[in-house]
Amino acid sequence: MTDTTHATPYEPEPVQTAMDIHDILKILPHRFPFLLIDRVVELERMKRIVALKNVTITEPFFQGHFPDKPIMPGVLIVEAIAQAGGLLLLTEVPNRDEMLMVFTGIEKARFRRPVVPGDQLRIEVEVRAWRMTAARLEGKAYVDGKVAAESTVTCRLVPRQPASAASTPEEDS
Repeated sequence: MTDTTHATPYEPEPVQTAMDIHDILKILPHRFPFLLIDRVVELERMKRIVALKNVTITEPFFQGHFPDKPIMPGVLIVEAIAQAGGLLLLTEVPNRDEMLMVFTGIEKARFRRPVVPGDQLRIEVEVRAWRMTAARLEGKAYVDGKVAAESTVTCRLVPRQPASAASTPEEDS
């Protein structure tokens, strides 16, 4: 008996279990001021991710939310959950430079305690269901070990450019 290996059409590149901001910027399309993930401390392929967001007084949203009592908007905490989940999922997409992961739903969003300047959000996201084009993710954001917010988010993988917007060589001339 001999061992044989079978070639697969696509072998995903090895995924790091931790990422710094430079690694994140290579995968997520978000940029300042809307990039809400600073670091990944754990990543288990196709299962879960743990990311960090350092909340600082220089965040643009604190100018108006609220000037005398700055609180991170809950919807941005849910966005951070979605970005962490998107980061996890996009590591598995071979043509991710051509695709976007977009929200299709937010369910069971709960906000337990305010997030303020100086806090560090620990964002833990687990995959509940996943096909290559859509996913359901459950996330919790913690501050000092206590749940600050939680939500289930659904998302879909879509082309960055609609097919009709893609140019042909004749159009470029």
